[in-house]
Amino acid sequence: MADDCLQPKSRVLMMPRDTNPSGTIFGGVILSYIDQAGAEEAICRGARRVVTVAMNQVVFREPVYVGDLVSFYTELVRVGRTSVTVRVRVSAARRFDRQQVVEVTEAEITYVNVDDRGRPLPMGSAAGATA
Repeated sequence: MADDCLQPKSRVLMMPRDTNPSGTIFGGVILSYIDQAGAEEAICRGARRVVTVAMNQVVFREPVYVGDLVSFYTELVRVGRTSVTVRVRVSAARRFDRQQVVEVTEAEITYVNVDDRGRPLPMGSAAGATA
């Protein structure tokens, strides 16, 4: 496995622009980062270009606040012929005490490896690539 496939896949410092009227980070912002981290794991595992086809139930156990450092940890669940499923776990190190880490949520996402026209492509295949 290449070093760039080690975890966490990404870390993001939450900023005020991503807050909702309640003063916490929008769930949709977290979902977007989950999708990005999972897609990166899929690419590390041999996908060329991916589209998201499914994300299982996401339950937010803890809020995320401005200034929290949020980590997205990825784990390969399954590789199919044209698809890959990735688990993403999300934790937040609190703004005023980075030693205080809470588990925010997790999700399993299934991606399909596609060619330049959006058609399913076998995993690890470079077929359909354009120069």
